[in-house]
Amino acid sequence: MIGEEPGSSQRNTEQNMASSIGIGFLSLAHGHVGMYAQMIRGFDDAHPVACWDDNEARGKRHAESVGMAFSPHIEDTLNHPDVQCIVIGSETSKHADLAVAAMEAGKGVLVQKPMAITLADCDRMIATAERTGVWFSMAFQMRCDPVNIRMREMVQSGALGKVGTIRRRHCIGVLFVPSFYEGETRWHVTAEANKGMFFDDAIHPLDWLYWTTGRKPVSVVAEIGNILTEIAPDDTGCALYRFDDGMLADIYNSSVTWAGENTTEIYGDKGVLIQNHGDGPSSGILPPHPVALKFFDSGAGDKGWQDLQMPVDGQGERIAGVARPFIDAFKSGKPLCTGQEGRVSVEMCLAAYRSAETHQRVTFPFSEG
Repeated sequence: MIGEEPGSSQRNTEQNMASSIGIGFLSLAHGHVGMYAQMIRGFDDAHPVACWDDNEARGKRHAESVGMAFSPHIEDTLNHPDVQCIVIGSETSKHADLAVAAMEAGKGVLVQKPMAITLADCDRMIATAERTGVWFSMAFQMRCDPVNIRMREMVQSGALGKVGTIRRRHCIGVLFVPSFYEGETRWHVTAEANKGMFFDDAIHPLDWLYWTTGRKPVSVVAEIGNILTEIAPDDTGCALYRFDDGMLADIYNSSVTWAGENTTEIYGDKGVLIQNHGDGPSSGILPPHPVALKFFDSGAGDKGWQDLQMPVDGQGERIAGVARPFIDAFKSGKPLCTGQEGRVSVEMCLAAYRSAETHQRVTFPFSEG
């Protein structure tokens, strides 16, 4: 630029990069982390630095798309001097080994959901985080979404009074899409890498339920299985959780849903809260005049349903929306979701599977043994 000293632009760029948080990636098998990388590329205070992937073509493709280095040798990312935090985006079964390796290398860690397939692996990750003292967090987009944040605030503030029933439907339609279960993402439909589709995706509303209420359930009764397909270990499930005060929470998840609308219902003795368009099928195909969140206040019944004027975001926006809170959380030293919290949703999901397998009510705490 005119008036600049020779080399000043390069020096400014180098200074900005030095003050920017360097992010590494161990595997981009999960599509969400690729979206994080794309968003981080545009930040002033963070940038993608390096990645490793056991699928070399996939790793190179993502690296080139965001301008970071790729190496087929995992040590090059683990030991990269410019990487402060590593995002784990592998198959679920590999989360624990990769996260532990990153923490042992002194890097902060963000892990894509679910935390792990077993509680033993969750405990191994938690123990490593505590021993090394590094920053550790789970990535759950519902915790970063404005509508979910508003619902949580209303529940915890007592705006609905005592909550008696919560119903959450969280669905996708990926088992109707051959490219999902035949392409690079086919690991999602294997029990070895991901247990099942209920485990893969119901983990979202399970974490949301714990995060919103601040409480763990005391028991669960569930049905999980293949209803419309035989592609994955399961395609649909429904789990009914009971809490110590009698509250019921109904979590429904399906991977064979073309369209939807109603996502969340929360019924209290002072009011009712309804969320619409909170998952992929319901935000991808909108009805006329969509309303994201509405509230009935028994103390102002004459107002009827009140539109709380919340945004109707697409699922892609929700996923991409994790990147900014992730960087802010890392800078603050506080996680989006602790390892202990990430373990809760895994425990809730594994207990639901046990109930479905045994046709019995399962109580908490749940043990894999």
